Amino acid sequence: MQKRWLRIVLIAVAVIFVIILVLPLLINVNSYRPKIEANASRALGRQVTVGNLSLSIFSGSVEADNVAIADDPAFSKSPFVTAKSLKIGVELMPLIFSKELKITEILLEQPQITLLKAANGKWNYSSLGGTSGKKPEEAKSGAAAAAGLSVGKLDIDNGVVMVGTTNSNAKPKAYDKVDVKVTDFSATSQFPFKLTANTPSGGTVEVSGKAGPINPTDTSKTPFESTVKINNMNIAASGFIDPASGIGGLANFDGTLTSNGSQAKAVGTFTGTKLTLAPKATPAPETVVIKHTVDVDLDKQSGTLTQGDISIGKAQAHLTGPFHSEGETEVVNLKLNGPSMPIEALEAMLPAFGITLPSGSRLKGGTMSVDLAITGPIDKAVVTGPVKLSDTSLAGFNLGAKLGALSAFAGKAVSQPDTSIRNLSTNVHVSSAGKQLDAINLDAPAIGVITGAGTVSPGGALNFKMVANLSGGVAGGLTKVAAGGRTGGSSIPFAVEGTTSDPHFVPELGGVAAGLAAGAVKGAVGSATGTATAPAKALGGLIKKKP
Repeated sequence: MQKRWLRIVLIAVAVIFVIILVLPLLINVNSYRPKIEANASRALGRQVTVGNLSLSIFSGSVEADNVAIADDPAFSKSPFVTAKSLKIGVELMPLIFSKELKITEILLEQPQITLLKAANGKWNYSSLGGTSGKKPEEAKSGAAAAAGLSVGKLDIDNGVVMVGTTNSNAKPKAYDKVDVKVTDFSATSQFPFKLTANTPSGGTVEVSGKAGPINPTDTSKTPFESTVKINNMNIAASGFIDPASGIGGLANFDGTLTSNGSQAKAVGTFTGTKLTLAPKATPAPETVVIKHTVDVDLDKQSGTLTQGDISIGKAQAHLTGPFHSEGETEVVNLKLNGPSMPIEALEAMLPAFGITLPSGSRLKGGTMSVDLAITGPIDKAVVTGPVKLSDTSLAGFNLGAKLGALSAFAGKAVSQPDTSIRNLSTNVHVSSAGKQLDAINLDAPAIGVITGAGTVSPGGALNFKMVANLSGGVAGGLTKVAAGGRTGGSSIPFAVEGTTSDPHFVPELGGVAAGLAAGAVKGAVGSATGTATAPAKALGGLIKKKP
C-alpha cells in the first residue's frame, strides 16, 4: 500500500514537472509583445520597444531582452533608456487560463538612462507620461494607461545614469551602480522609494523617501519628500559645476529635500574637504561646514539661500541671498558677512581662493572681517566689498627690509623678522580677470602707514602703486629733510612688483627726489664738511640702487 501511494506521488510530481516544462511552449508569450509595447508607450508617452519574450514558470515572470524607451524628440534622437533585460512578474493563473497579463513586479536590469537639461531649465524626463502637447484623444488614452499602471514592486538594478546638457560639447557625467527600489507603485498615489548610486570619480549617494502622485503634465514636478546622504562626491566631476570655474573638492551632504511640485526646499549640512574656489587654486587643508536652508521656486527657476552658516574651525560667517537660472547658468546675488573671524582659522583657506602669501610667511593672530557681495554667473562670479585685518602679524616677512633702500629711513623696523599689523583695510574686486585692491590702508607700527592701490593678475603678478608715510627712525631725520628743515609728514612713493610669493618693492625715485629736494641739498652741503644727515645718506642709497 505504501509503495502504491509513493508511486502515485511520484507520477503526480512527474506530471507537474512535465506541465511546467511544456507550458512555456504552449503559451506564446511573444504574442503579448505588441500589447506590452503599446500599453507602455501610452503610459510613458514615449515609444517603447522590447525584444524577444520568454516565460519562466518557476519564477512566474516574463523576460524581455533589448528594451528601449525613446527620448523626447526635442532633446535627442537617441534612446532615453536602454536595458539588457526587463523582467515582468505576472500572475500565472490568469495568464494560463484566461490569457490575461496581470503585472506584479518589474525589474529593469543594467539599464543606461540619459538625463539631459535644456537651456530653458527643462529636463528630458519632464514629458514622461505627460499629456502636454498631445491631441485630446491621445492625452486621454495616455492618462488612462498611466492611471491604470500599478505595480507591487518596481526595481532598477545596476544601472548607469548619464547627466548632461543639450547642445554641449562636454561629455555627460556617469553615475554608475544605480539601484532604485519602489514598492506599491501607482501613478495616482504616493509610493515609497530608495535610490543608491556611485557618483563620478568616487563617492556615493543615497536618497530615500516617498513620491507621488505623478504629475500628469510634467514628471519633474512630481511631489516628493526625502532624506539625502552624499559621501565624498567630486564636485568638479559631478556634472553640475563648470570645471572652468575652478570650483572643486569633495562634498558630503546630510539633510532633507522636499517638493510639492512648484516649491522645493533643501535643509541640511554640507561638509567640504580639499576645496578649491578659483581657477588654478590649491586645495585647502581645512574642512568647511555649511548649515543651510534653500528655498526654490521650480516654476520661476529661482530661489533663495535663506540660511548659510559657514564654519571654518572657529571662524563663523553667514552667506545669504537669491539666485536664478539663465539658460544653463546659475546667477547669484549673495552676501557674505564674517565679523571678527580668527585669522589663523582662515589662513588655510587662502590657497583655495588662489591667494598666496609671500614665501616662508604666515599670518599669526588677530581677526579678519569681511562684508562681501558675490554677484553674477556662479562660474564667473564677481566678489566685491571691504576686507579688514586687525592686530595680526605677517610672521617670517620683514617688510622694513623688503622696502630696500627705503629701509634706511625705517630705523628699527629693519631688525624685526616679522611685520606687525595694527590694521589693514582694503576694498576688493575679484573676478576672472584678477584681483583689484583699492583704498589700501596698512598701519604697521614699526614702519608707519602705507596706502595705495593695485592689481593681482590671475597668474599672481603684482602691480601696485603705494605711498609709505614712515615713522620710527624717520621722525628724527627724514621729517625735517622732507619739509626743508620744518616739522611735517614724510611720504615715500614706491611700487610693488613681482609675484604674490616673491614681491619686489621698487622705490619711485622721482617722487622721492621731489619730496626731499630741499633737505637733500642741505644734506649734500653737510656731506662736504663730513656732517651729512642720515636721510641724505639714504637718499644717496636710493639714487644708487637699481629699480
